Amino acid sequence: MASRDLHEAVDRFVDDVIALLTALGVTDDDKLRHDVAVDAANLASALVEADGRITDDECWAYVDAFGARIDGLAGATPAALRDARLFTDKQSVLARPSVLLDLLLQADRRDDSRRSHTYYTRAMRLGHAMAAVDLIPSPSELFALETLRTTMLKAMDDAGIPRPGTPGASASSRMAGTPVAPDPVGAAAARGGPPEKPAFENAPLPPMRPIDELFAELDALVGLAEVKADVKMVTNLLQVTKMRRERNLPVVDTSNHLVFTGNPGTGKTTVARLIGQIYRTLGVVSKGQLVETDRSKLVAGFVGQTAMKTAAAVESAIGGVLLIDEAYALARGGDDDFGREAIDTLVKTMEDHRDDLALIAAGYPEEMTDFIEANPGLRSRFTRTVHFPDYTDDELVKIFCTIGDKHRYTPTTAAVAELRTILAAQARDR
Repeated sequence: MASRDLHEAVDRFVDDVIALLTALGVTDDDKLRHDVAVDAANLASALVEADGRITDDECWAYVDAFGARIDGLAGATPAALRDARLFTDKQSVLARPSVLLDLLLQADRRDDSRRSHTYYTRAMRLGHAMAAVDLIPSPSELFALETLRTTMLKAMDDAGIPRPGTPGASASSRMAGTPVAPDPVGAAAARGGPPEKPAFENAPLPPMRPIDELFAELDALVGLAEVKADVKMVTNLLQVTKMRRERNLPVVDTSNHLVFTGNPGTGKTTVARLIGQIYRTLGVVSKGQLVETDRSKLVAGFVGQTAMKTAAAVESAIGGVLLIDEAYALARGGDDDFGREAIDTLVKTMEDHRDDLALIAAGYPEEMTDFIEANPGLRSRFTRTVHFPDYTDDELVKIFCTIGDKHRYTPTTAAVAELRTILAAQARDR
């Protein structure tokens, strides 16, 4: 049952946070246990309230998880919980760090430790478990999860504590005996950098990377705020679905294929590579490699050859992600064009390998609409679109300076001013 996940997540949160606080000298008494349980209950309540639907399943799971920890809650019915307005006005909980998290952050800053990372991991696990009670988590619940994540990470930033997954996040001076949080969603993954080249059948797979490390790399990209939010929403949904599937609970099949729209040079390939690794960590694909292709590598000039070329490209991407750049070019040229044969082959192979392959079709927004409409099979499989906006002048300057810093070049103030002049005069077209 999904309520079992919630019960276990609450137990881990309460036990580990109590251990962290008692290590700091806080007395392990009934008041501390009550305060930590209330902290967990507030997080769960905010997730229940997020979409405005307080279902009976959510209420029963809540009582099962907290009934023995909070006075007056044991044996409560869904109607009683609603009448008590237990899930009302809780969204502020997600928007500010709790007192307990603040205590841990202060200790981390003082000791150069990472106790707050354990709180963060346990809180996110609790949130995903609460969202997993429903068959289909709503967009509002997924957004609430991201609000919670963002609030905790910002609190770490404000305290000068490295975020989970970032360089320096594993402090050498971590307090002995402090519980170390495992990677989210149970991925027992060693830290490792992204592969320089795709990992194929005969090549050893690089270490699987934890979600927080991948998110840290995503967050480090300049700009792309909406893209980052979209990727995290998709990831939250996959994490919740994974929890239900591991309990043999019914899940709604969703497509893992994506459409990327935007001009060239806006970060689509970089994000696609990260998505491949996220998918691998969550068990959507087995390898996570990214294979890039386009019309020239899929379409041949003779009957029958296009299907073979397209199938070969798909075969190389099984276990990972196939990124089709300028995918709309496949839909041009009319019904007799060989690009249509490539599309038909793609649709078939997407179905044949649905459990170990993700396709990302990329291109300009208007043309990508035409591509999706070219085949009914594409419409049913590409259900999510992520738009990559053009970079602003400030973002381009930051990218320029970052590249320079990597190679130990520091632009002068005059050089940066000249760069801004050039950028301002540059037409922002295709």
